[in-house]
Amino acid sequence: MTKVLLKTAAPIPAKSRKYCIFHPVNHFSIRDIENLCGIKAHTLRIWEQRYQLVSPKRKAGNHRTYDNDDLKYLLRISFLYHHGHKISRLAALNATEMGQLALKVPQPGNTHEIFINHLLEASLDFDHELFDRILHNIILHMGFERAITGVIYPFLTKVGLLWLTGNVVPAQEHFASALIIKKLLVATSGLESSPPRSGGRQVLLFTPSGEFHEIPLLYMRYRMKKNGVSTVYLGSNVGLEALQHYCSSKPVTHLYFHLVTNLLRCEPDQYLRSLTEAFPGKTVVMSGCLTRSLRGTYPRLHILKSEEEMEAFASGQ
Repeated sequence: MTKVLLKTAAPIPAKSRKYCIFHPVNHFSIRDIENLCGIKAHTLRIWEQRYQLVSPKRKAGNHRTYDNDDLKYLLRISFLYHHGHKISRLAALNATEMGQLALKVPQPGNTHEIFINHLLEASLDFDHELFDRILHNIILHMGFERAITGVIYPFLTKVGLLWLTGNVVPAQEHFASALIIKKLLVATSGLESSPPRSGGRQVLLFTPSGEFHEIPLLYMRYRMKKNGVSTVYLGSNVGLEALQHYCSSKPVTHLYFHLVTNLLRCEPDQYLRSLTEAFPGKTVVMSGCLTRSLRGTYPRLHILKSEEEMEAFASGQ
C-alpha cells in the first residue's frame, strides 16, 4: 500500500482483517492525526480549545478519539495551514469556502497534496464514483505517468500511514488499489504493441509469496510495454514452484519483482539466495524499499534503487 519508490507499513494480518473490513468508521488517536496531518498534538489541542475546530470523543482515561469526518476536515485545515493561511481564518470557513480556497493554492514542483487528500477523502467514504472521477481528472491534468509517480505513489504512502492505526484501514486500501489497478490495466492494454526486439529481454514479472502489492509492478509492466520490452505477468503472491514451472517451458531472460512489505517466510537475503540458485542462467531484478535491507551479494542480481534506475531498466537499458 513512494516514488519515487512505494513505501507502506506492513498490513494487518489476514486473521485480523476479516473482523474489521466491513465497518466504514475509523477511530484515530491524536497521535494518528499528528502523523497523518502534520499537526503537532500540542498545537491541535490548543486549536480545539481556542477555535473549537473539532469535538473529539473521549475514551477511557480521557484520551481523545477522532472519526473519519474529523480526519477529512483536519486534512483540509492542514493543507491550507501549511500553505500560509492563518488558523484563525480557516476556523471561520465552511466546507465550501475551504474547498474554493484550496483550489487557489499553487502547486510548486511535484507537490500535489490537494489531489492526494481528495483521493484519501474518497477512499475513507468508499465513494467509487468520486474516486474514479478524481483519478480521471488527475490523469487528464498531468498525464498518466506523472499522475502515477507524482500523485498515486505519494497517496499510497499516506494510506500506508493509515495502516499504522490498526483500525479498519485495510478496506480503504483495497478499495483504492482496485480502482488504481483498473486504470493501470486499461492504460497498458491501450498501448500499441511494439514488435519484439530481436534477441531482446523476456521479462517475467511477479511478486513473491506473501507480497500482495501489485501497483508498482503493474506500472513497470506498462513502462516496459511502452518501450517494446517483452513481458509476462504472473501476478502477486507467486511461489518458486510456479516460477520454475513457467521457466521450464517458456523463454525467460529476467525475473523481476518489487517488494513493498516484508511478509516473506524468510528474510529477503534468504529469498534472493533461493531465487538465484533456482535460476542460475537468468538475471534476477529486484526493486522496492526493502532493497536497502540487503546484506549479501548474489550472482546475476540487478538491484534497482531509484526511480531513474527503474526507468532505465523499463526502457531496455
